[in-house]
Amino acid sequence: MSSQAEKTYAESGGAFVASIQGLRGIAALTVLICHFRDMPKGGMPDVPGAGFLPPIWPWLQAVLNSGGHGVELFFMISGFLIPASLVRHASIGKFFYDRVLRIMPLFVILHLTLFLVGPFVGYKFFRGLDLPGYVEIFIANLFFLQNALGLPIAQQNAWTLTYEWAFYIWFALSFGAVVRLKNWWLAAPMMVLAVICLLNWPIAAFFGIGMLFSATNIRIPAPGVLGLVAGLICFVAMYAALDLFHPFVSLIPGFLLFGMVLAPGSGISAVLKVPPLQYLGKISYSFYLVHPFVLFPLQMIGLKLVDRGFDRWVLWSGFVILGSALVLIASAMTYEIIEVRFRRLIDATCRNALFGEAAQRRPA
Repeated sequence: MSSQAEKTYAESGGAFVASIQGLRGIAALTVLICHFRDMPKGGMPDVPGAGFLPPIWPWLQAVLNSGGHGVELFFMISGFLIPASLVRHASIGKFFYDRVLRIMPLFVILHLTLFLVGPFVGYKFFRGLDLPGYVEIFIANLFFLQNALGLPIAQQNAWTLTYEWAFYIWFALSFGAVVRLKNWWLAAPMMVLAVICLLNWPIAAFFGIGMLFSATNIRIPAPGVLGLVAGLICFVAMYAALDLFHPFVSLIPGFLLFGMVLAPGSGISAVLKVPPLQYLGKISYSFYLVHPFVLFPLQMIGLKLVDRGFDRWVLWSGFVILGSALVLIASAMTYEIIEVRFRRLIDATCRNALFGEAAQRRPA
């Protein structure tokens, strides 16, 4: 990494980018929309008439289902911010400490809640699971090893955290080899590993888009209404390409979209800075992980009522409206209680013991 690139990383890592915050909100919101289509089907998306999803147009079902591609937006954002974070920390140990502090408190609390309560509320994941299998899946999911071990995932959305942690470790090792040790030969195996991962898990390439923009001053200014339209077209094209073509094809509109999001004065950037999206972006991690837990009881109620003859349109409308309100409330609460206050308490207890320094007011 050149000194200019390192300077760019440090500069971007030290500044708050409001449009990125708004993009986080959009990513979380589209994943929620996807589950508004998926969860009413009762885990049987390919069975016509299953669950309480009313008979909507196939194209609308496809649009709602494509919302799951919000995870690729999250990957681009991580690719942009994480390298800068590592440079800013100037310590791999402190970087990983703050990553753990950022991700694990909420995840672990939800993980424990799922494994303690799930078997008693009829969550299908635990049906027919014996004690050894329960313990094995509990440990594997706690350390994000379920995919590597061929085991089922417990938290519906947490599979993306496996990608996130893999990216953190990969970049930290590459950074240490190139920047700290100044030895490209040590980084060569990491480059080979990156190619292998991209061939097997092509959506990981979206981390690369963020890294490219983080390491350079490339921006794509597209001001005004035309810029907004261009951004929306790229957004739709990226999601559509992920559904219809290979993920590598979707990198093109993804690149253009992210470049416009980062450019000051772009039409799409201005929209992403509106207060509702800023707040949604702030609580997006809680919003992303918590919403399946909030929607699950409503899903169970809907599936029971549809079997008793209740109208699907009424049930689905109630699921969407009530679910949206409850998800927003629950996400705001978990953000404040766990992501802010509990995380601050952990930091106050651990940081000085580990690094001999005062706790940060707002851990990165």
